[in-house]
Amino acid sequence: MLPGWVIYAAIAAAFILLAIGLTKKLGPEWAWVNRKIIHFSIVPAVLMFYYGLIPEEVFSAAAFIFGVFQLWPHLKRREFSWYQIEHNYGEVFFAFSASVIPLILPRSYATALLLAMAISDGVTGIIRHFYFKRHGFNVKLRKHWTGSLGYLVTAVIIAFIFLDASAMGKVGWAALLMLAEYQPWLDDNLAVPLVGSLLFLLY
Repeated sequence: MLPGWVIYAAIAAAFILLAIGLTKKLGPEWAWVNRKIIHFSIVPAVLMFYYGLIPEEVFSAAAFIFGVFQLWPHLKRREFSWYQIEHNYGEVFFAFSASVIPLILPRSYATALLLAMAISDGVTGIIRHFYFKRHGFNVKLRKHWTGSLGYLVTAVIIAFIFLDASAMGKVGWAALLMLAEYQPWLDDNLAVPLVGSLLFLLY
C-alpha cells in the first residue's frame, strides 16, 4: 500500500505541471509573467507541507528534482523559451532554495518564507511587468516601487497568518524581505531565502 503522502504529492505536482503546460500556450512573449504563474503554482504544495500532508523530506526532494529539471535546459542552451530566460537562472535558484528551506526551518516559518517567495514575488513581477508594458518601457529585469508595494502588502498578510511575532515584527519581516527582493546585487531567488533564513534568528 502506498504511503498517504503520495497522492498529495501527485496533486501538488499536477498543479505545477499544469501551470507549465498552460503558460506554454501563452508563449515566449509572456515569459516574465509565465515565470510568476509557475511561482504561484507551488502554493498548493506549500500548504500541503504546512498541514503535514507532504513530509518535509518529500517536499525538499521534489523541489530539488524540479531544480535539476530546469537547470538541464540551461546547461544544454535549449531553454523552455516560454518561461526560461537565457543566462537567467532565477527559476533554478527558486527550486533549489525551496528544497533547502523545509529542512532547516520550522514548519510554520518555512511556510511563511516559501509563500513569500511564491506569492509575493509573483505579485511583484506581474505588477512590474504590466506597469512597464503600459508605459512602453522594456519590461525585462526592471524593478519599480509599484511591484515592491505589492510584495510588501502580500508578505505582511502572509506574516500575520503564519508568523509568531508582534505586529511590528511581522511588518518588519515583510519589509526586509521586500528589500531583499528589490536589491540589485544578488538574484532575489537567492537573496530572499537567505535573508528570510537569517531573520529566523530573530523570530
